[in-house]
Amino acid sequence: MATIKTTYISNLRIEATHIQSGNTIITDAPTDNQGRGEAFSPTDLLAASLGSCMLTIMGIAANVHGFSIDGTRSEITKIMASNPRRVGTIEIHLWFPANNYTAKEKKLIEHAAFTCPVYLSLHPDLEKNIHLHFDQQ
Repeated sequence: MATIKTTYISNLRIEATHIQSGNTIITDAPTDNQGRGEAFSPTDLLAASLGSCMLTIMGIAANVHGFSIDGTRSEITKIMASNPRRVGTIEIHLWFPANNYTAKEKKLIEHAAFTCPVYLSLHPDLEKNIHLHFDQQ
């Protein structure tokens, strides 16, 4: 169980503290929703959380099965929807290093991506477009 303490600072800025580690992050409302956009917005964190969770579960699978995904990178695009205002689409491109992954390793990576806890926690109406790019820089 993780405990997070959040504090409303002012002007739509929030400080969140991860109690176990003491690490903090700041969020701002985005400029298209009355904010300054000087930090991640809460919905940015939602999108980043999905990408981070996928990479974490892929890393666990790689460790268990004796291969590496070191150097894998992602680009995440969050697209807002309206009525009600919400995240409508998250698009993630994952680029894996040139590593000549076997078919089995690719299947393990793909399975990890689509079974990470964040992916499974998101509402089915939220469109998730996931693109895995193997053996590319």
